[in-house]
Amino acid sequence: MWFSREIRWCRTSVKQCLCLKRFSLMKGLAFVISLSVLSSVFFAYHLMNFGIVKRHADPPKPLTMCRPDSTLPKNVPHVPKDHSSEASLRLGTRVLLMVETQYSKQGIIISRLLEGLRIEYKIEPTGKNLPTLTHADKGKFAVVIFENYEAYVNMDNWNRQLLDKYCRDYNVGMIGFFPSKDGTIIEEVMGFPLSVQNNLVLQDYKLNHYSDIWRITKPGDVFEGRLQTDYWTVFHTNHTTYEPLSFARVSSDNGEISRTAKSVVPVVYDAGFHDGIRRILYGYGLGFWLHHLMMIDSLSFISHGKLSVGLDRFIQIDIDDIFVGKEGIRMKVEDVVALAETQSRLAKEIDGFHFNLGFSGRYYMHGTAEEDLGDKKLIEYRDKFWWFGHMWRHEQAHKFDQEFLERSMLMNFQFAKENDIHVKFQYAVAPHHSGVYPVHDALYHAWHNVWDIKVTSTEEYPRLYPYWRRRGFIHKGIMVLPRQTCGLFTHTIFMSDYNGGKEELDKNIQGGELFQTFLYSPVSIFMTHLSNYGNDRLALYTFESVVRFIKCWTNLRLRSLPPLQLGLKYFEMFPEERDPIWQNPCDYKRHLLIWSANKTCSRMPKFLVIGPQKTGTTALYTFLGMHPSILSNYNSPETYEEIQFFNGNNYYKGIDWYMEFFPVPVNSTSMFMFEKSATYFDRDLVPMRAHALLPRAKIICILLSPSKRAYSWYQHMRAHEDPTALNYSFHEIITATEMAPRRVRELRSRCLNPGTYAQHLMRWLDYFSPRQATIIRSDSNATVSTENLFIIDGEQLRNDPIHVMHHIQRFLHIDTYFDYSQHLRYDPRKGFFCQVLSDEKNKCLGKGKGRNYPPMEDKSDRILKRYYRKHNIALSKLLHKLNMVVPDWLEEDLRYP
Repeated sequence: MWFSREIRWCRTSVKQCLCLKRFSLMKGLAFVISLSVLSSVFFAYHLMNFGIVKRHADPPKPLTMCRPDSTLPKNVPHVPKDHSSEASLRLGTRVLLMVETQYSKQGIIISRLLEGLRIEYKIEPTGKNLPTLTHADKGKFAVVIFENYEAYVNMDNWNRQLLDKYCRDYNVGMIGFFPSKDGTIIEEVMGFPLSVQNNLVLQDYKLNHYSDIWRITKPGDVFEGRLQTDYWTVFHTNHTTYEPLSFARVSSDNGEISRTAKSVVPVVYDAGFHDGIRRILYGYGLGFWLHHLMMIDSLSFISHGKLSVGLDRFIQIDIDDIFVGKEGIRMKVEDVVALAETQSRLAKEIDGFHFNLGFSGRYYMHGTAEEDLGDKKLIEYRDKFWWFGHMWRHEQAHKFDQEFLERSMLMNFQFAKENDIHVKFQYAVAPHHSGVYPVHDALYHAWHNVWDIKVTSTEEYPRLYPYWRRRGFIHKGIMVLPRQTCGLFTHTIFMSDYNGGKEELDKNIQGGELFQTFLYSPVSIFMTHLSNYGNDRLALYTFESVVRFIKCWTNLRLRSLPPLQLGLKYFEMFPEERDPIWQNPCDYKRHLLIWSANKTCSRMPKFLVIGPQKTGTTALYTFLGMHPSILSNYNSPETYEEIQFFNGNNYYKGIDWYMEFFPVPVNSTSMFMFEKSATYFDRDLVPMRAHALLPRAKIICILLSPSKRAYSWYQHMRAHEDPTALNYSFHEIITATEMAPRRVRELRSRCLNPGTYAQHLMRWLDYFSPRQATIIRSDSNATVSTENLFIIDGEQLRNDPIHVMHHIQRFLHIDTYFDYSQHLRYDPRKGFFCQVLSDEKNKCLGKGKGRNYPPMEDKSDRILKRYYRKHNIALSKLLHKLNMVVPDWLEEDLRYP
């Protein structure tokens, strides 16, 4: 006991030379130790022996995965099937997922699989009528999936006949899952020449090598042992329409493995000879890893190749924190040699593979003597690997300004130059993902100026979601790719450090999350750390094992590209991800931790005035600015009082740029900041973008007769001397055809499109639910909404703004009531309400507001009434549905025949 106690004391005092002296004196031993000649190598050796560094002489070897099926001929190659056919031309790209409830476990798992494959789907409960199945003589859905196939078997006649007819007419197939039941008796499936047997325990799972279904899945191996899942359902049939897709043996309940047990069929393919509909039926869900592979191929096969996914998987393995790390966890010479040897083996399986090493030069040669030799070995082997720069001191970028970041990077740059490290791939990673997302613009500018960075990666966008929901974006010319984890972290040094030990790590490799990341993600950048490559070398064990497992069970083609080419490949695959979606950092704790301390979400607006244009938004902006508790944004040099952030190129400048337009409120609780951009109302992406950044913001819009609004916009353009408006009459503009000049068509669009109010409101309501809302007019006594959306009658705003502003204050829940009757009055010269400055003086909007222009021609008015009729009907129905008051102008427009 004395020995262990003193060793523990020494562990905590390794930097103190008294440690070994006290150790000697405690036992009265006459040890004379000359500390001046005690080398650091000798000291490190004793630290290891004392248990401070638990060094393995022989780190674990990669798993050998393949277990060939002995019943098959040897060396039988498997060629991935191409499922494409002309039948796919009549099908859409969506899946119809029929579930018992929206929250059923199996339905959620299936939906996640579809999301991982980026396949669009529609969820429908089985107890309701089917959705519309066709459009323009095409089938909307390429595959129909039943989470519980018995729901299809027991479907009511009307829906069953409708669905079966759709499947036959468009050659659409089904995928179904059978739930396990109590008892092991064999039951017939009603209406089919098929029986099922439930509640079985299975072992030794293998695939039908001769099936045409396998594309990504490679048959020929056996997954040996008892399947560690729940009870299974298996299929029995003698009908020629059915083909077994997999086989297994029945195991005993006591867990004993029998090699002579009878063979059963857990998954079966119905070729449609019985009723003309092709089906793949599973006797167990996606809780078994191999069913993920089989399900991907089932979707491809049943959809005639419409839902096929590619075979190429692009892999990059980053090793962060090179030269960083405390003594005892760094790499030694033999670790560096093992890294190079493993890279050579992986390169035989992954075309073009290199480990990608990220370094912080400040910590070079800061380990034990053996670890410093390891650092030197890395430099000696520098040309074997790819390299990228971290920060010089491994700093978190969000804490520093651009000048500091550039100094730090320049020191790392100089270190690379002095040590002949070729950093040539225009790729970098920020320590702790700091500054990448949420975006710290200083980091992006510094990267560009010092390293000419074009590509980075992070696990934080849009959040730390599971691997199948991470996405990429482009900002400041830098491609940000999604980064994945592999279950290894900075503290995962020994096998015993892994949560659950070797058994859990092997599960992760053999069909678990790591394997599924390779399977579902066409591009995977894995994050590992220096410490994972020393000691037990868990990263080498993990990646070599999972690559072997992939080669045993899949036809995936593993490839590596230099980071810049990888970034280009990613956005070639997913061009829709180029545009970022900015989210509020204060809504997510992890993001708040890596967001600059001098930034605050109190500079975000609490409500938006979204337009549309020419409805009175500038007047409303002015009236709101009079309230002592309401603050507007600073003016823009280009767009005056409108920031126009969410609807144009300003969005790509990021939220740092956006927040600079707002003051820091003295009291963020009582002050209400807002912005008004009248172009927001009718732009497709604005509601989604606004909700992502401002999910709790309130929305205010103004509606007036769309005919009047269209004519007002035309006159506005004439007043601003727009050549098209000056050269064409209003009638010519609104009646222009697609053969008209481009500028005429553009002006026609800006006159007409914003007035289709219902379709634009529906887009906003998809993100900002109103629940209980009202539209304000003088004869309305309805209660004002306490929720998100407030619609103002534009005529009422013009004729009685005091009443409108009273209700807006209630809608916003402003405690400090402002009596607008004391601050607004009608100005007969201008023809509208103005701000009161004194008893005899008003402050009105500028000359461009409230201008008089000739009345609209009757023929143009009739055309617009007819054009907007169906849109006004839709608006009226929407307002009734939302329990809102229909304004007078809408009732008048609807009376037009």
